[in-house]
Amino acid sequence: MLRCLLVLVAAVLWTAATAAPAAAHVGPVTLTVSGDGATGVTITAVHEDGHPLEGAVPIKVTATGSNGRTVGPVSLLPAGEGLGFYTSGPLLDPGRWQVRVVAPEPTPGIAEVAVDARAGTASSTPPAAALPPESDGIGTRAAVWWAIGFTAVAALVAALALRRRTPDPPPNG
Repeated sequence: MLRCLLVLVAAVLWTAATAAPAAAHVGPVTLTVSGDGATGVTITAVHEDGHPLEGAVPIKVTATGSNGRTVGPVSLLPAGEGLGFYTSGPLLDPGRWQVRVVAPEPTPGIAEVAVDARAGTASSTPPAAALPPESDGIGTRAAVWWAIGFTAVAALVAALALRRRTPDPPPNG
């Protein structure tokens, strides 16, 4: 019985240790927005500790041009170039734009900057995939639940294995 209890305690501690990094990254993010040298924008999203935003967290981009024209909101998913990196691809007409980027809960962030879009310059980055409106970007939370479930199953298997190792009492007779 003591072994079973020790295995259970070890499993709980392991779950807490592996889930802690994901939990540490829930909270505000810093968004850095800039022009891509053409008619798009690039965005980097990092947590307060400097780690990039992980998972398929959607961000929304809106922009207002100096001529009054508006674009968006456009939902973006991370680009393939790295964690926490987003790119819009061609989005703006040439000219000066006030761009606003918003990241949702549980990793909220807002940035607003002026961007100069330039004509005739090809963007080196393809547009990011747009996110369907019903998705909420919960990939990180799902991974934590998978880790907890795996740990619970491993603890159960260990407990059953230890129980079967215990010798049966001799028959009375």
